[in-house]
Amino acid sequence: MCPHAARVSRITRPPLSRREREVLVEWIKRDTKADACAHLFVTASTLNTHLARIRKKYAEAGRPAPTKAALMARAVQDGLIDVNDL
Repeated sequence: MCPHAARVSRITRPPLSRREREVLVEWIKRDTKADACAHLFVTASTLNTHLARIRKKYAEAGRPAPTKAALMARAVQDGLIDVNDL
């Protein structure tokens, strides 16, 4: 196994729900939270609640993601989104 593959296999992925994964990916793809809310048919409060829970789960997994850029990096690392989808 190559060193990179060994490192990737040790990454702790937080247990995101299907909806949390969907919210994360859509928020990353959109320019604004308002756009993400419209696409997901949720309020800004609901979107923010999902994002707070997602961030908490990443922090608990030892992979904090306090910014949108950090969450995007985590989503790419975890195979939730491909850079070509952005």
